[in-house]
Amino acid sequence: MQWAIIGIIVFVVVVFVALTVKIVPQQRVGVVERLGKFHRLLTPGLNVLIPIIDQVRTYHDLRIQQANVPPQTVITKDNVQVQIDTIIFYQVVGPEEATYGISDYVYGVRNISTATMRQIIGKLELDETLSGREKISSDIRLALDEATEKWGVRIERVEVIDIKPPLDIQEAMDKQMKAERSKRAIVLEAEAAKQDMILRAEGDKQSKILKAEGDKEARIRQAEGLRQAQELEALGQAKAIQAVAEAEKSRIELIGSAGLDERVLAYQSFDALTEISKGAANKVFLPTSAVETLGTLGAMAEVFKASKESK
Repeated sequence: MQWAIIGIIVFVVVVFVALTVKIVPQQRVGVVERLGKFHRLLTPGLNVLIPIIDQVRTYHDLRIQQANVPPQTVITKDNVQVQIDTIIFYQVVGPEEATYGISDYVYGVRNISTATMRQIIGKLELDETLSGREKISSDIRLALDEATEKWGVRIERVEVIDIKPPLDIQEAMDKQMKAERSKRAIVLEAEAAKQDMILRAEGDKQSKILKAEGDKEARIRQAEGLRQAQELEALGQAKAIQAVAEAEKSRIELIGSAGLDERVLAYQSFDALTEISKGAANKVFLPTSAVETLGTLGAMAEVFKASKESK
């Protein structure tokens, strides 16, 4: 009997402790109601409650969570049905509002996302829908922010996972894409051929320019070499003439120092002409103005012979 009483007391103590002490993990909070009215929040760690009077209504996870929105079929502005998959990332920032502001905020977020998506896509054409994922995500996020502000929920991000047009539209798009790629390939090939011709023409032009410059340089160097050769030849001739003049000058100075006058020189020249005229085929023509000189030279020859005989 005593053991039964002790067991009952232990059981009551354990239940009392379980109802009194609450341990809350990190990034979680609990909503406490006292006599059916909101009282306070249980913060992470050890919390003490009054049994029976205080009750934990619910717990909220304060981490960022994601909600998958079921694929929705919507109609675009140009009456094309597309199927869109989205994911919503949200975070509970007001546990009290999330508890009492709406019964199920996750369900509410999904419904608002679906309704907003239909409104947004209905204003866009198919091409704008396919290329406007970022705009669609931004518009859905703004609409959800306005609605969930009173629920204590903050929408962190909305991602459009996939947009699927009808099968016939996909086939038409594939054909268009293939045609566009073929056109782009043809354009690129033509551009490459054009660039090749331009480069070849440019190379030929540069080759001709370099050849012309080479010919020009060769002619310039040839002319420069000829000019230098002519200068050297003229310099040599000048030096030769100068040497002859110097020799003639020295000869004249030697003749002058030997006492020979002009008449003696003329006589010697006459003897030289006489020797030249001895040849059978040699003829010497003298101008009439040289007759007097020859007569004088003959007289001088007689005088010169007489002087030799007297000696």
